[in-house]
Amino acid sequence: MDWLLKYDPVLLALFATLFTWGITTLGASLVFFFKTISKKILKPMLGFAAGVMIAASFWSLLKPAIEAAEATNVSPWIPAVVGFLLGGAFLFLIDKLLPHLHLGLSTDKAEGVKTNWQRSILLVLAVTIHNIPEGLAVGVAFGALANSPETGQLAGDVALAIGIGLQNFPEGAAISVPLRQEGLSRLKAFNYGQLSGIVEPIAGVAGAYLVATIKPILPYALSFAAGAMIFVVVEELIPSSQRDNETDSATIGAMLGFAVMMLLDVALG
Repeated sequence: MDWLLKYDPVLLALFATLFTWGITTLGASLVFFFKTISKKILKPMLGFAAGVMIAASFWSLLKPAIEAAEATNVSPWIPAVVGFLLGGAFLFLIDKLLPHLHLGLSTDKAEGVKTNWQRSILLVLAVTIHNIPEGLAVGVAFGALANSPETGQLAGDVALAIGIGLQNFPEGAAISVPLRQEGLSRLKAFNYGQLSGIVEPIAGVAGAYLVATIKPILPYALSFAAGAMIFVVVEELIPSSQRDNETDSATIGAMLGFAVMMLLDVALG
């Protein structure tokens, strides 16, 4: 893996987020084989995604942020807390401004600025908002290589990209298949599903570039990404997975997701 260190961190971030977007596309392709998705499958998948994001927020983002701050004269808790809260505030602002609709809800429950946009567009935008912090997390992590180009750091970043990719597969299916149920053609549902992940390379490259060029913001950027991801988990994934009183499978999925991401990060990082 050492040979990867010779590449620019921003370029590596682009490759990593193209990979996570590709897994979203792969998940969205399930719409060509299935017209519906059982709640018994969807609930644990959403729980798994939540578990992965919670684990990644600590092991891949907050912990490295604290370690990066400890290498400076700044108290480690300052960038961790400030960045974390700013990340949550950033997603909160987007959530209030951008029209979107979470899966399983009626159109009158749409959030953000009022609009007459089609229900399918609102559903896609909800997942798109979700994907912003995921791309940012991967990008910031790879951007940190500009400060510490070490094999261990790179391995941890690869683990993060793999973990985000794993939970993107069910997310791709969770948007494309319901869109098919909404009456869209298979091709259009697939296109919408995979396009929801296009923000990941955009956010990833932006995050990597900022961290690589403005080194002092690294611990803040890592914590920012963590806060944004936790906001998505608490505001969207957990409520969606626990809806309709079907909680056991979702909880088990979350536990497994956390364990898988922790395993990837600790074993590879």
